[in-house]
Order: sequence, then structure tokens, then C-alpha cells
Amino acid sequence: MEKYLVQPGKKLKLAKIATDDAGKFTSAIGKAQSEAKTSELKLRLEKLQEKLFASSARGLLIVLQAMDGSGKDSATKQLFAGCSPNGVRVSYFKAPSALELSHDYLWRVHQQCPPKGIIGILNRSHYEDVLITRVHGWVSEKVVQQRFAQIRSFEQMLSESGTTILKFHLRISKEEQAIQLQERVDDPTKRWKFNPGDLEERKLWDKYMSAYQDALEATSTATAPWYVIPSDKRWYRNYVMTKIIVAALEDMKLEYPVGNPAVDWANLKIV
Repeated sequence: MEKYLVQPGKKLKLAKIATDDAGKFTSAIGKAQSEAKTSELKLRLEKLQEKLFASSARGLLIVLQAMDGSGKDSATKQLFAGCSPNGVRVSYFKAPSALELSHDYLWRVHQQCPPKGIIGILNRSHYEDVLITRVHGWVSEKVVQQRFAQIRSFEQMLSESGTTILKFHLRISKEEQAIQLQERVDDPTKRWKFNPGDLEERKLWDKYMSAYQDALEATSTATAPWYVIPSDKRWYRNYVMTKIIVAALEDMKLEYPVGNPAVDWANLKIV
């Protein structure tokens, strides 16, 4: 999955990453092959998540950032459907409240970062404060650059405190976004997802792409890497994300706790 990694310290050309990439699954049966591989990976993910929860050795923070219609919700649902709800927490970030605005911009995010043993998923995150705020000119360029440095320091602190960090930018084309938004309009069961404001944000597509490129380039580090995930084909998106998450959990070398050493486990019989 190295080709989707935003290499720390190197220039990023976001436009060169194809939104409809399907990797090696390019044949007519590629989708079925990819889905079969994803199913195998999800079984490994479920076992690893149980070990993470049992051992409480580390936490895993997953950051999801993308344009509307990219599938952040569906990716979360499909990837973690088989995991124990005790060990997975999803946090959603919308416009900050008056209380949140009275604090620094990282305050509300820090509260939702996972403790050890937990997979924490941020559906949008602190990166809104260098994306939408920048696109709309609500903060100066000086503040944006300051926040890039602050975010790097914040994530380094999380890493040094026992949290593994994975950041995913789900990259879709403007054409695919149109399809997804139109589906929300046409399907009565999905109209609750539609926000007319999304159409105004869509007009700023090029500005968002520029802001994403700068943010990913400035904040992808060895301890908190960004991955740009092609997401026009959702089945391939799920495969890539699951593979990266499984690899990160396997790198933790997780083990189940040995249990109370005072118990004679071999001879204990429950009657």
C-alpha cells in the first residue's frame, strides 16, 4: 500500500492519484476478488481488535477526511461491522459549539482520542481547522501554517503516549460526488443526508483540493502518516483501508493477557 502513502517531507501531487484506481483488481472479476480478499482481512481485523481490547497495550486512532459523498460513514460501517462495539468508538465533528469555540481548536478533538485498548475513529477531525476555515478565508495563512506545526506536535504527543495513528483521505472525483449527492436527492430514504449547503461547498472544489494537498503534505509524518485512498470504487476503498489497518495492528505485536498468576489454570474446574 506504499503507493497511497503520502511520503513525509516530500511533495504531493494529489491530482496524479486516480480516484478510480483498482490496483491489481482490473479484470472483469476484479471486484469479486477484491471483496473476497477484504472478507479475509476483516476476519483478521476482528481478531486483532479483540487482542487490542484485551491487552490495552496501545490505542489506534483513525482519522477520516474527505469531501461530502466520499463514503466516510459507509467505510466505517463496513470495515468494523464485525468488531466488538466495546472496543470501537466513532466520533463525529460538525460545526463547533459555543463552548468548543471558547477553547483552542484541538480541545474537542483531544477528548475523543482513544484510550489504550480502543480503536477511535474520527469522522472529520482537527483537520477541518486547516481545510474549511482556510477555503473560506476564516483564518489567515499565518494561522494555517501555525496550525500545521501544532497538529504535528499534537499527533507526535499522542504517538509517544501509546496511540498508533492512521489518517485516510478518501479521494473521489467531482463526477462521483455528483452521483452520490444526486442519489441522496432521488432516494427518499437518503434525503435526510442531503444538505443544500453541500452544493455551495461543491462550487469550491478546486480550493478544497489545493487545501487538502497542502494539509496532507505538511502533516504526513512517520508517526502519523496520511494515506490517499482511491474511493470511486468503494469495494476497492474498503480493501485498501482494511489492509492498512490490519498491518498497523499486526505491527503492534499484540498478545492476550496471561491471566492472574495466582490461579492454577491447568487444574481449575468449574462445577
